Amino acid sequence: MTAFNFKLQRGAPIFEQVVFASIGAMLRGEYRAGQPFPSIRSLASDLKIHPNTAHKVVQFLVEEQWLEARPGVGTVVASRPKSRAEDARRLIRDDVNKVIAKARSIEVGLQDVKEELTQQWSRSEPVRED
Repeated sequence: MTAFNFKLQRGAPIFEQVVFASIGAMLRGEYRAGQPFPSIRSLASDLKIHPNTAHKVVQFLVEEQWLEARPGVGTVVASRPKSRAEDARRLIRDDVNKVIAKARSIEVGLQDVKEELTQQWSRSEPVRED
């Protein structure tokens, strides 16, 4: 069973939704470094998506170093190195630009975007290990 639960949204690519949900689960600590990640078959079955889409998701997460494929073990969550500030900012720049474009297209102001970002940020606080 997958640890991340979400409902597929109309209009957004399933691949992107599953990738986003997977990364969110890892950032929240629902999957920790070294822990097995669901198999392609399990992802497809649990999320009711096509196995090819599940394969594409896992392959992408491996390429982006969120997951590691370990022979004889399977796919596990990778240990993520701390990124430098400029590298981290570069990684989110495209997504921020998409949010800005979307907000402007539907006439949402900067203050509303900040408030939504703040709310979503606080909901996604990672689980701390004691």
